[in-house]
Amino acid sequence: MTQTFWLIASVLILLALAFVVAPLIFHRSGRRAALDVRNQNLLAYRSRLEELDRELDSGALDQESYQQLRDELAGSLMDDVPDAEKGILDSPAKVKGGRSALAIVLACLITIPAAAVYFYDQWGAMDEMEQFIAMQEMVATEGGRMGKMEDLAQQLREKLEQKPGNAEGWGLLGRTYMNLQQYSEAAWAFEKLAATIEDNPQRKATAWGLAAQALFFEHDGDMFAGAGKAIEKARAINPDEVNSLGLLGIASFRQQNFEDALKYWERIVQVAPDHPQIGSIRQGIEQAYQRLGQEPPAPQASEQSLAGGSPGVTVRVEIDPAFEADIADATPLFVFARPAGATGGTPLAVARLTAGQLPAVIRLDDRNAMSPQAKISDADSVRVQARLSRSGNALPQAGDWQGAVAEPIQVRAGETDPVILTIDTQLTQ
Repeated sequence: MTQTFWLIASVLILLALAFVVAPLIFHRSGRRAALDVRNQNLLAYRSRLEELDRELDSGALDQESYQQLRDELAGSLMDDVPDAEKGILDSPAKVKGGRSALAIVLACLITIPAAAVYFYDQWGAMDEMEQFIAMQEMVATEGGRMGKMEDLAQQLREKLEQKPGNAEGWGLLGRTYMNLQQYSEAAWAFEKLAATIEDNPQRKATAWGLAAQALFFEHDGDMFAGAGKAIEKARAINPDEVNSLGLLGIASFRQQNFEDALKYWERIVQVAPDHPQIGSIRQGIEQAYQRLGQEPPAPQASEQSLAGGSPGVTVRVEIDPAFEADIADATPLFVFARPAGATGGTPLAVARLTAGQLPAVIRLDDRNAMSPQAKISDADSVRVQARLSRSGNALPQAGDWQGAVAEPIQVRAGETDPVILTIDTQLTQ
């Protein structure tokens, strides 16, 4: 990118020099041609004047005729060499002007490229442009080859280390490292993001929450191996930072401290009712109440119309015992419902939990909709699939574990008996 830029810049500098130098060169050539014509006219004038003098001396011309012919000759010379031009050409500045033009040409050849490089180095934005290009390429490659993503991440990292003021760049780098399962690097990028943000406390708290999330995955859910400190920093700025609340809820659930898990998750429902994973958070709340042997509280009036009679499907998600020892409790779980005839595309409903919450009974209905235009209540039947993602990314990757219900499930309103879904396959590519 840098070589291409300087090549283009060099061409533009040469064009700029051409506009400055060409007039000086061609103007000088024109003056030289005009000087040659003038000298010829002057030689002819002097030759004819000498001839008139000889004719006067020999008596071939009288004084009156001589004076008349001399005046005519002078008038002819004035027509061929105008006063303005004659004055310029006869001036001693003539030679000095030629030297000045040469000096200007040489000065331009030296100062214009040097000034262009100097001022661009002072005020240019090459680093920001390279950051932007690396970010665009990274976004375009999302979901592509991991090797390509790693190369782009390294390029963006180098640019950000040179000029670290790009908050958007640090955020993208952190998310990319999460997709690459490089959690310690992701935490580092999110911490850099937090350090970059000074004028928005809410965003700064979110950055620390994302760093805590990356450290949580890095240490397989160990809250005391780094995630806890990041959570403290996030909540010191914003006690209701949702990523931190979510992690605290997961950690409490794993420790079978279901009361605290409910406290954290229910707080998310209160402060972020439009959270993208609100359906999954409610599923976790229901699971916590079930573990306590209690009935979940009745939904508020705003939720009753959605949850009470909303059509959906109910599944019980389990892990094949052969994989249980290999899967960390903090591993994110995604449960998808797609139209029965679809092989891909946007799911009608998605729930998110963690492996530590399994086995779990999950209800997929319009509370888990991805879009108001695509709801599970509009489908007659759906196919349900569950995936445990090592990277935390909903896109399937090698090493993830997944399972699916073999046959489509009928979408129905009200409570239904759960269909068993066993996670029994590990992806190899």
